[in-house]
Amino acid sequence: MRQWVIDGGELLVYAAPIHDFHDFQQTMRSPATESMSREEKRAGASLAAVFALRMLGMFLILPVFAIYAQGLAGGDNLTLVGLALGAYGLTQALFQIPFGMASDRFGRKPVIVAGLLLFAFGAAVAALADDIHWVIAGRVIQGAGAISAAVTALAADLTREEHRTKVMAMIGSSIGLVFAISLVVAPMLYAAIGMSGIFWLTGFLALAAIALVSRGVPNPPPPHPGPRVPFREVLTDSQLLRLNLGIFTLHMSQMMLFVVVPGLLVSGGNLPLAAHWKVYLPAVLASFVLMVPAIIYAEKRQKLRQVFVAAIGLLLLTLLTLSLEGEHFAFVAGGLVSFFVAFNILEAMLPSLISRVAPPRAKGAALGVYNTTQALGLFCGGALGGFLAKHFGPVAVFAFAAGMTTLWLLAAASMQPIRTRPAASPTRDGHGILETKS
Repeated sequence: MRQWVIDGGELLVYAAPIHDFHDFQQTMRSPATESMSREEKRAGASLAAVFALRMLGMFLILPVFAIYAQGLAGGDNLTLVGLALGAYGLTQALFQIPFGMASDRFGRKPVIVAGLLLFAFGAAVAALADDIHWVIAGRVIQGAGAISAAVTALAADLTREEHRTKVMAMIGSSIGLVFAISLVVAPMLYAAIGMSGIFWLTGFLALAAIALVSRGVPNPPPPHPGPRVPFREVLTDSQLLRLNLGIFTLHMSQMMLFVVVPGLLVSGGNLPLAAHWKVYLPAVLASFVLMVPAIIYAEKRQKLRQVFVAAIGLLLLTLLTLSLEGEHFAFVAGGLVSFFVAFNILEAMLPSLISRVAPPRAKGAALGVYNTTQALGLFCGGALGGFLAKHFGPVAVFAFAAGMTTLWLLAAASMQPIRTRPAASPTRDGHGILETKS
């Protein structure tokens, strides 16, 4: 039975069963400015750690693999080396939607554990490989453990909407931090334990993430009652399409940026490749400091849409500036700071908005589509960025990314307002929500 309430002149329908009037009063009294609960903080910290453990293993490979591959049979073929690096992203794109849908049906934690086991097995295959083809096989298996949709859906399950962007920011920041750390420690680890040792470490980190999921992450609320949502509704929803365009453009721009920025740091700043972390690490850390006030303001002041659009505008301004002044070292270094500020804000807000817009019983499926689109953005950004840089130079790379970001900005500006719905603490009533009656 649905319960109807007048709230601020709007007609609202309480979608979950009300067991007594006291429970309903408690739900209505949950203000948007209330601080995060202990369980929400625990969920955010533990899920951020799960992402960090898994992604650290991935990022440690990137700075040193091309050197290691030269000693493998077939490793002198740069196409195969590129395939070994990119195979992970391709299978991620293929399996995000099935894993997301499976998490809707079978539960988040079992799907996450299964994905991490696949990831660890793939790491073992790559560690034991003596030719490039077996490394590719290991990377394919690693990518098949596509848990990002299930993890972000679990984060949404365990947090109230008014705090969800903060939790997504914790997850996104952990990824950015381990990326910066990997740039510093990967060469040292490679010298100490070799590439095989790094692959074994990657598998161990995945197993550690399983222990964290089992013991550290709170149990999610029961699944939403009601009929299953047809997948076509997830694919064709206009609001979700706008957000999926956003994550595609954001990660396409990221890959395009890193196709040309290393060369610009060398030519414009005479900075050798081994010292590039001296620019990346401060830029990433500074972006975290500048990102936090924006996230807090968006949540506390109910300005999600305004901050979201402003961050896209900052991304566009950064790309336009780099297209005009990319030959100057100071502009490239400053552009990296502003890019990461915009990137981290949007990386936190996009999955939060997806989880709010998606039907409750299809959050995993919607986040599966989202993560698939993200992976395709990475693939297209790398391939297209390399083509444009080779034939037209860095200016064309930045200009194309700016053009795509302009389209995204127009799409985001036309989005319907997304209102934070009052909700009970997820540990009390994980599926009780207030929905606007249209």
